[in-house]
Amino acid sequence: MDKKAMYHLTYGLFVLTSAFDGKDSGCIINTAGQVTSSPNRISITVNKANFTHDLVVQSRLFNVSVLSEEAVYETFRHFGFQSGRSTNKFSAYTDCSRSANGLYYITAGTNSYISAAVEQTVDLGSHTLFIASVNDMEVLSKAPSATYAYYQSSIKPAPELPASGQKTAWRCSVCGYLYEGETLPEDFLCPLCKHPASDFEKVTP
Repeated sequence: MDKKAMYHLTYGLFVLTSAFDGKDSGCIINTAGQVTSSPNRISITVNKANFTHDLVVQSRLFNVSVLSEEAVYETFRHFGFQSGRSTNKFSAYTDCSRSANGLYYITAGTNSYISAAVEQTVDLGSHTLFIASVNDMEVLSKAPSATYAYYQSSIKPAPELPASGQKTAWRCSVCGYLYEGETLPEDFLCPLCKHPASDFEKVTP
């Protein structure tokens, strides 16, 4: 079985934002889509390791900012490669505004945002599926939406190879993190972007 076949599915990229008890946070997700048009509902799937996941569970409100091809790598690094549990991602972040529901949405490198309220949840083990009703939405620019493939080819910096003489390494195909070692544990999670071992590829000096 070639697990890389999963990479041929088409994905958008989004900044999910939520807040609860005075705490704001956001994270990168790649699973958001419309599930019904009347009434208008969307679904998102979020890794339980993300602090933003917990805020959505508690507040039952979220915004999805649709990243565009004008997005820069710093946006992905800022929202995807650090934890909201230890970092206030909005303390000095200015490319954002609050929507009518009181939550932040991202104004730079995005082409729209959607505000929604959770109606149902489905426990998927490592992730939670949220089905939500749409309360508001705005178009911010005409720039095309960034797909996962576009991120890999045009936004993510070229990966670094392990230095000559180092051990075999495993590189996260999402963020580029290098894990040194002959084998990669099956239950390994990338410490930066929280993607599983199946998203790592073996590299040698």
